[in-house]
Amino acid sequence: MIDPHAHLRDWNQASKETLRHGLSVAWRAGLDGIFEMPNTDPPLTTRDAILRRIDDADTAARGLGIGIVHGLYGGITAVPRQMEEMVRCWRELFPRVVGLKMFAGNSTGNMGVVDPREQALVYRTLAALGYTGVLAVHAEKESLLRPADWNPTRPVSHARARPPAAEVASVDEQMGFARKAGFAGTLHICHVSTPWALDVLRGAHTRAPADGTPAAEGTPLKLTCGLTPHHALLDANLMEEKDGMLLKVNPPLRPLPLPSLMLRRLFDGDIDWIETDHAPHTRKDKIEGFASGIPGFPYYPHFVALLKERGMSPARVNELTHDAICRVFALSIPARGRAPDLRLSKEYEFDAFSFLGRAGRAQKR
Repeated sequence: MIDPHAHLRDWNQASKETLRHGLSVAWRAGLDGIFEMPNTDPPLTTRDAILRRIDDADTAARGLGIGIVHGLYGGITAVPRQMEEMVRCWRELFPRVVGLKMFAGNSTGNMGVVDPREQALVYRTLAALGYTGVLAVHAEKESLLRPADWNPTRPVSHARARPPAAEVASVDEQMGFARKAGFAGTLHICHVSTPWALDVLRGAHTRAPADGTPAAEGTPLKLTCGLTPHHALLDANLMEEKDGMLLKVNPPLRPLPLPSLMLRRLFDGDIDWIETDHAPHTRKDKIEGFASGIPGFPYYPHFVALLKERGMSPARVNELTHDAICRVFALSIPARGRAPDLRLSKEYEFDAFSFLGRAGRAQKR
């Protein structure tokens, strides 16, 4: 199994989790490989930072004596020279640098490229540089977010402050920018949380862009998307319960019945792979409302077991957890099929998925 979307912390965030601990938990969860996002502190936006991160991850894995594959994304800014450096890193350091990442909406790390004009520049620049790898995008349209609706005394207000419309509009916008620029890589929409965003992605090859450019003109758009276990199983109303602030994530948990609809779309073949968006924080950071993200590695094997229990075929499970990821990233990562340790939630200060049992709300297909 491979997790293509993880945040490993360390460096200036070692109080949240170290590389050694994150890699250890991932390995014991049965993961053969993980791809790390660039919003570390300091961020992975320069060659020097990337090389340091690779060295530190290798040191941690050797110290643990584990064979986990560690890849990472180079972080994208709106500066053409910086983008050129990241593309060079991808060409020279692949497969350790598996692709590039752009935050089209601000999230942890404040790496957002939120101006639509700058986002369009990213696609034009990458197209001009001949980039053909994966561009992973956190898709939330900043102008449609409603920060005034966020009330730390009501954690569920986070879901209203980052509404579904922001995700749907951003997905549509990213596809339009990519198509117009002739972007030749794969546009991956991270952690899709609404069926409406999936509908936009499904219709990408059958309708013309909003600016009237014929859809068949230029390079055909290559699209993928991922689903997290928490967006498939947890709903926003759980944030009304005690310690509901622990469930603050970006994009936010959605109200019922959206999680069950997303799980159904996973079964229906509308989602390319599972990604945990593993993002640990200290309990203090979570309770005080400053941090978004939950530890995802411990629940990964439970989610896979749930899919099998509900009738997903072994071939489809392998596609979602390994085969599609290797194919899109052009990687060969052995699937070892190791038995996971199912008690890993004890490694963290909280287990977000304990809310499922507390509320008795396990989603049904």
